[in-house]
Amino acid sequence: MSAITIKLLAERLQLSTATISKALCDSHEISANTKQRVLALAKELNYVPNAYAGSLRGNKSKTIAVLIPEVADSFFSQALNGIEEVALAKGYHTLIYLTHEKIEREKAILNALAGGRVDGAIMSVTVETDSIDHIREFNRQLPVVFFDRVCEEIDAVKITTNDFECGYNATRHLIEAGCRKIVLLSVSNSLSIISERSKGFKKAITEYGLNEDDCKTIDCTEDPMHNCQLIKDMMQGNNRPDGILATVEKLTTEIYLVCQQLNINIPRQVKVVCFSNQSSAIILNPTLTTITQPAFEMGRAAASVLLKLLKNNTLILKEECAVIPSTLNIRNSTTGYVSEV
Repeated sequence: MSAITIKLLAERLQLSTATISKALCDSHEISANTKQRVLALAKELNYVPNAYAGSLRGNKSKTIAVLIPEVADSFFSQALNGIEEVALAKGYHTLIYLTHEKIEREKAILNALAGGRVDGAIMSVTVETDSIDHIREFNRQLPVVFFDRVCEEIDAVKITTNDFECGYNATRHLIEAGCRKIVLLSVSNSLSIISERSKGFKKAITEYGLNEDDCKTIDCTEDPMHNCQLIKDMMQGNNRPDGILATVEKLTTEIYLVCQQLNINIPRQVKVVCFSNQSSAIILNPTLTTITQPAFEMGRAAASVLLKLLKNNTLILKEECAVIPSTLNIRNSTTGYVSEV
């Protein structure tokens, strides 16, 4: 059987090939009724578009890039699912690049992509991204949509969550649970999300009148062994905290491991809240109180707006930005008591 072509669809429906092409691309120029007729016949005849030919005609690759720091973090893996769901539904391919939290790798990736291999990019910047010239240069040529970790200085669409409120609410929850010496575990002063979470933390500390000398920020690194030692020194110190707020998911393991090694009971001796999307939070002992981000929804929103920009580059970027709220899920690491096993 010969391949089903746009020309054949046009003949069957007595429409022009241009109309068929625009209808398949969901163009605003084509009425909803005509689109429905075209899509119905295309489905009936199992029409498969020639993506390569289409990209040549439109000078488009039908491919988008996604730059993320890592995939081990459940937030990014869930966000990728949201991005791919939208991209696949619109006939786009997704190229996923891992920066491994290195700014030089981020620069190299964007430089390689600027030549037209992709139509645009969705990205979450690295912990080292303290200069943005490389992103600004890429954005002059192709559209960029930021999600989670954003660059405020660049005029682009940003999909974020309410990090300030989450930092505040998590700290307030620890205070209302009885904590008076709360430590914020940070990973980067330059990341927008960490900065906002830290501001929320400090607001709650001030608002509730806690001693700021007892409520400090400790800067962790990308090295798990180093972080374990930092947390161990903190928990063995003279002014041991009774509450910990971890700004990133990867610190969960180190906190629980150190407390286990030092025979420190969570939550009796220290209460713990983590920004985390990991499904294992409900099977940890004790179950972990988390700030759970809408990762899948943020991924969907980022992909949707990028594809929207690719169809209409006159959109007002600020009006396309979105803040999708996160959720405080209270579990036993802040409220319950567990038997020591």
